[in-house]
Amino acid sequence: MELAYLQTFCEVARRRSITRAAEELGYAQSSVTIQIQKLEKEYGAPLLERHGRQMRLTPPGEKLFALAIQMLELYDQSKETVAGYAGGTLVIGAIDSLSAYFLPPYLQQLRQLFPELTIQLHPDQESNIVSKVKDGEYDIGLLLDAKKADSVLRCEPIREEPLVLVALNSHSLANMTHMELDDLNGAELIMSEESCMYRGMFEKVLKEGGITFTALFELGNPEAVKQCVMNGLGLALLPQMVVADELSQGRLVALPFKHPDIRFDLQYMIHPRKWMSQPLESFIQLLGGR
Repeated sequence: MELAYLQTFCEVARRRSITRAAEELGYAQSSVTIQIQKLEKEYGAPLLERHGRQMRLTPPGEKLFALAIQMLELYDQSKETVAGYAGGTLVIGAIDSLSAYFLPPYLQQLRQLFPELTIQLHPDQESNIVSKVKDGEYDIGLLLDAKKADSVLRCEPIREEPLVLVALNSHSLANMTHMELDDLNGAELIMSEESCMYRGMFEKVLKEGGITFTALFELGNPEAVKQCVMNGLGLALLPQMVVADELSQGRLVALPFKHPDIRFDLQYMIHPRKWMSQPLESFIQLLGGR
């Protein structure tokens, strides 16, 4: 059995599609199918089954997937240990705002340090990132949370990320020099998606304070939220990194609103048994982690 077959199998399992796996690996679909069939013959069990338009793992396939992740990681570790290898692939899972507004310059620095390294960045929801770091699909996860994101994973804070309540310059609250929670009574808000951590914090504070508000829109992308604010549709609470350019250029205003229960940290998480490759260690150091 070749390790390439396991790599192909893992790619199909992650993407739940032979077609998409073939595109990612640069193989013909028939080649991917043949490799999976050879693995199934080798192990004497069906590893994948069709579920609607997608492929999904059978129970034996789930067990092999978990082992294959470890086997491929050990293979990468052996290359670096024996030959000082610093190539391979680094798979990063991060929430949308970090993927778009925080990570690009760090990825560029990492690329300069390790020219042979392949970097995969996957924007994802927090719950998916936690799960995929646990399963070994992501080498590292990055998110914003007020507490340790998971009790099993190694979660380390990098820095506190400020949250700002932003408005268009012409908004009725834009010229305030001091704000209390009551000033938001009757506010029209642009909300992030329901699973968003800081939205939950904000809503909890508003409801506990007896503040009435109207959620005009619920959007899954921080850029979409920002654009709605810039078009005068309401206020929004966003990580400062998302609106830094607009604030510095005067296109948006940060309202003087602060609350002790609305704060969180930029943190990274890795599996406690994760092998720390040179690129992964360097990436964490670039981010300011330890």
